[in-house]
Amino acid sequence: MRSSLDLLPEPPTRPGNGHLQDWALQPLALIEEGAHRSAAGGLFRLRLGLPAVVGFSAAWNRALLTDLHTFRSAGSFSRVVPYLSGGVILTDAPAHAPRRGMVNQGFGKRHMETLRERVRAALPPIPAGEWDALAWADSAALNMLNAAYFSGEFDPGLLHAFLAPLRHPFPVPALPRPLLFARVDAELRRLAHKRLTAGNGDDLLALLAPLPGGLEETRVSLAAGHDTTTHALAWAAWHLAHSPEWHAPEHHGAVLKEVLRLYPPGWMGSRRLARNLRWNTPDGQSVLLPRGTLALYSPYLSGRDTALWLQASEFRPQRWQAAPPAWAYLPFGGGERICLGMHLAHLMILEALTTLPPLEPLRGNATPRPGVTLGPAGPLVVRTMQQHPPGRGFNVMTRCSGE
Repeated sequence: MRSSLDLLPEPPTRPGNGHLQDWALQPLALIEEGAHRSAAGGLFRLRLGLPAVVGFSAAWNRALLTDLHTFRSAGSFSRVVPYLSGGVILTDAPAHAPRRGMVNQGFGKRHMETLRERVRAALPPIPAGEWDALAWADSAALNMLNAAYFSGEFDPGLLHAFLAPLRHPFPVPALPRPLLFARVDAELRRLAHKRLTAGNGDDLLALLAPLPGGLEETRVSLAAGHDTTTHALAWAAWHLAHSPEWHAPEHHGAVLKEVLRLYPPGWMGSRRLARNLRWNTPDGQSVLLPRGTLALYSPYLSGRDTALWLQASEFRPQRWQAAPPAWAYLPFGGGERICLGMHLAHLMILEALTTLPPLEPLRGNATPRPGVTLGPAGPLVVRTMQQHPPGRGFNVMTRCSGE
């Protein structure tokens, strides 16, 4: 019986730095090796300069995302990224539920219908000839977020400059940018004053501005929503180019779910243990996790777990005819802390996919590149097809019925 964190399986270490070098340079390979070595128990150790464990079982995911008194956000990875260090993201129980309830109104399904037309109108045109789906998705996400949050009134150049560092690998997103943040906060105050004075707006800023801490919630949720939307949209377009039989509005929901299973933008989530925890693994072992341990969960590993998903590494939208395994599909987290912008992300991505013509893939690098979010290395170059290949709709139905 395991009785110590030191006895958990772990990937190979490097002399002098444990797993820090691999965590910085090739984190996906690192956690995949850890998952391989701990397949039966679903929990492995990382040596990152402080006690750290990664779990990917359904039981671990459920506990971490629902036991908010044991697994705390304070001290998690989000605190080291200025863009995400604040607001409801870092608010712990018991204050989390009332604060989340306060900001939820604008992000619910009902309010999304209010935003749908302006989000659709903000989409950029499809370029002629060859074009990079990743670059187009970036532009589309910027425009749609500006429309949803600010009715398109935020300075586009400033918005681009604010969000640009998030597209780079670490440590770029973690570097302080006080002057840039001051300019963004000034623009937020200007637009908020306009809405508070008029009193009749219905964009997201109009709903958040009157709330205590509403401008911080606006800035943090805006940052959290950009790269996540960009990358999911780009991957969806790339897969539709390779599998045009799925390119129809009635299939786009399943396509998006499958993209988010394979490439969850939030590929790793983190908490800190507020107390000692005795954890029983699925293989019947037990381990004592000390207070202060960095507790990690990985939607990337859970979404590709061959014990939970048939042909887990393949793009198979037809699998979404059935419900996913419990606590295995977590691109937006889960429980009380489920992503605030989940409905907005679905709205933006699905609206964007309906505007795409039939596509043909030309060349690109879709290798997942982890940073603050998981994105394709890019570019993803496609071009418009003249018409759908014949018989594609029948093939989709045949494949679905045979799942």
